[in-house]
Amino acid sequence: MPGSPYTDLDRPPLSAARLGRALVAPHGPWARLELRVETGSTNADVVEAARAGEPEGLVVVAERQTAGRGRRGRVWQSPPRAGIATSVLLRPGEAGEERGWPPVSPAGYGWLPLLAGVALVEAVTRLAELDAGLKWPNDLLVDGRKCGGILAEAVPATEPGEPPAIVLGIGLNVTLRAHELPENPGGLPATSLQLAGASATDRDPLLRALLRALADWYDQWRASGADVRECGLHEAYLRSCDTIGRQVRVLLPGGGELAGQATGIDLDGRLVVRAPDGEHRVAAGDVLHVR
Repeated sequence: MPGSPYTDLDRPPLSAARLGRALVAPHGPWARLELRVETGSTNADVVEAARAGEPEGLVVVAERQTAGRGRRGRVWQSPPRAGIATSVLLRPGEAGEERGWPPVSPAGYGWLPLLAGVALVEAVTRLAELDAGLKWPNDLLVDGRKCGGILAEAVPATEPGEPPAIVLGIGLNVTLRAHELPENPGGLPATSLQLAGASATDRDPLLRALLRALADWYDQWRASGADVRECGLHEAYLRSCDTIGRQVRVLLPGGGELAGQATGIDLDGRLVVRAPDGEHRVAAGDVLHVR
């Protein structure tokens, strides 16, 4: 049948009902889940919901994005049902009274995209059985190629003095074939789980594992008052980060460039680079691994 989501048997559609039963309260960690056949950008959809006052815990999943975005305004697109495109709404500045969560200062929000990166590595490693890692801050690498990425956006509150909401968008290439891959996203060749030899490419369990891992890490981070050492997030990120120990070039937001060896990640989530003129701590920038 032309246009049927079942014409490509490698890419069956997701089921909103099954995902909802598994992931939405009372049986799951999220408040609400929307599955869309097609949308411009899941991040844009969740940003719009946040501005309209949507509570924390919304998840939007799209079978296809027509205007997906990555960091630095890059385009993130893939054929229908060939990947995972999802965004979640978090409000870490609000106290979670039912769970005993204190509000988090916006100064700690920088760890949220790194937290999402750890969750993505855990899901891919466990289900796809691939050796995955992160290029700082949150590009998913498999065999040195980019397989996924994360985009975090702050949404200002409508009331003065109130903390912003955070939208976390996650994209993962699952069954993209070689001719469908984007060209050198962020200076890296691309890949997909299927091309990398994943043991599983069923998007349903991959998405469930990803969203559960994300919720678990967020819960631990919130419960610790955003103390990344106490909740284990700092250690988990260090284990997952392929950038540490490498020679790197960092393209800085202002147009400058920094070259040196990446030696660690500090407690603010910044990349520590040892350069000829001393140690630098980088809060934002495009990192290139130098071979």
